[in-house]
Amino acid sequence: MIFKSVNALLVDTNMPLKRIDYLPFLESCWREHLQPKPENAPTVISTFAGCGGSSLGYSMAGFRELLANEWDDNAVETFKLNFPEVPVIQGDIAKLSVDEVLNITGLKSGQLDIFDGSPPCQGFSTAGKRQIDDPRNSLFREYVRLLRGLQPKVFVMENVSGMVKGIMKLVFVEILKELRSSGYKVSARLLNAMYFNVPQSRQRMIFIGVREDLGIEPSHPLAESLPITIKEAWNNLNNIMPPPLSNFVIPYVGKMKQGQSMNDVGYKGGFQTKRLFINKPSPTLTKIIGGVGFGTNLHPFEDRVLSIPETQRIASFPDEYTFLGEYKYQRARIGNCVPPLFMRSIAKHIRVNILDKINVPSY
Repeated sequence: MIFKSVNALLVDTNMPLKRIDYLPFLESCWREHLQPKPENAPTVISTFAGCGGSSLGYSMAGFRELLANEWDDNAVETFKLNFPEVPVIQGDIAKLSVDEVLNITGLKSGQLDIFDGSPPCQGFSTAGKRQIDDPRNSLFREYVRLLRGLQPKVFVMENVSGMVKGIMKLVFVEILKELRSSGYKVSARLLNAMYFNVPQSRQRMIFIGVREDLGIEPSHPLAESLPITIKEAWNNLNNIMPPPLSNFVIPYVGKMKQGQSMNDVGYKGGFQTKRLFINKPSPTLTKIIGGVGFGTNLHPFEDRVLSIPETQRIASFPDEYTFLGEYKYQRARIGNCVPPLFMRSIAKHIRVNILDKINVPSY
């Protein structure tokens, strides 16, 4: 079997999953992020960095980020505001050279601890048309090009679960082949963020690779927490109301009960517009793809979309994290990101179970 799901992880451990007090836990992780990072802290470079979801997770786990790459204007401005100390190269990853990365960071090939990236995944997504020839599916090759030049000890690559469904399995096998031929032992598993302290059911494929010369097998974290409900996530929330619904969705939204989509109340093609359950985790957060209220998550009781404070709690961003621009841009940043607490769990696992066991010098 090429990959395992999170359900396999649950079977692998005899340790019972814990129930966390979400808000105090999130605040404690934010304080971890704010702690100054020593010079000998493990290092990370992030590509496809977005608004900084992965970067925040690495920082919470004690990593020092040396460089980030992102092309979107709003994402870059948001990242810079929240990570003023991290150099950002804005632009197409295809134009980013290995030499430029090494010059900016002061590293030599082989010295970096983790090379991180989440290549755009719309071509694989089950929410889209899932076209195998979508040009966005090939962006991982730019990630691989940099991986081969930087030769980090470990890499982490995140993508959607849709890449192992139907014809997309061919793309998954090709990606796995390219990563392994880059000189890495590679493990790929489907993990769900809701078992890693995030109040959102967001299943993603996580690739973890360890450089072959290090002699350590790649591994993934075991599930940590019981699912967190929306009600728990929104405790003591200072809310800011979102924009009003678009007129064409109003007749349908008023009929929707918790857990229902617009499809369920008569709007053909409205399966992505869902009203949340207050006593369950959120389904995968999406960005608004049409008018306000279409193709996105709706409040459990009120006839409206989620506010930014509500959305960032669901995505495991602390309240102090700042998003910029109009509602649609802020919503897109959060919908596209890797949840910080999810990446924190992955990064802490790698630090303890892989990086701390490496005794050979970097070349």
